[in-house]
Amino acid sequence: MVLAGIGAGLAVIGAGIGIGKIGGSAMDAMARQPEAAGKIQTAMIIAAALIEGVALFAVVVALIA
Repeated sequence: MVLAGIGAGLAVIGAGIGIGKIGGSAMDAMARQPEAAGKIQTAMIIAAALIEGVALFAVVVALIA
């Protein structure tokens, strides 16, 4: 059970780092090209949602196994 908790924790930490990098890169891109902010924001939200989905799947697999 301890290893399941460690696996779930690593999945959440990885997702947090990934979403943080996406957010930071999106802010840099919006600062450089404000006219493209809408498209950048849409792509950022889609990427963050995909990462959240993978992280949720990893947590469930870690807790079931």
